[in-house]
Amino acid sequence: MWNTNSLWFEVSVVTIFFLLGHIFLGHFEERSPWWRKLAKYIVTMAVILGLSVFAGRNVALAVLGLSLLPVIYIHAIVLPKKGINGWTAEPRSKYYEMRGWDKNIFGEEGKKVIE
Repeated sequence: MWNTNSLWFEVSVVTIFFLLGHIFLGHFEERSPWWRKLAKYIVTMAVILGLSVFAGRNVALAVLGLSLLPVIYIHAIVLPKKGINGWTAEPRSKYYEMRGWDKNIFGEEGKKVIE
C-alpha cells in the first residue's frame, strides 16, 4: 500500500519542512518578495532530490536536517542578542531595522492617515 522508495518521499518531506516553516516562522519573511521564497523552495528541492539520486536518501535527509542548524542558531542566539524575540520577531521596528526594511508598513498614504 505505502511505498517510500520513490523521490516523492523526499518531495513530501521538503514540502512539509517549508509548510511548517511558513506557518510558524513566516512572519520573519513577510516583506520578502514572493519570487525569493519560491526560488528558495525550488533550489532546496533540487539540491535534496539531486543528493538523493546521486548520494542516497540518507545523505539527502541528513543535509536537510543539518540545514536546520543555522535556523536554530539565528532564532535562538543571534536575534535575542539583538533584542529581538526569536519566535515572534518583536519588536518589529528592531527586526525591520536589522533586515533593512522600511518601518512604515502602510506607505506614505497610511502615514498621513495615522498622523
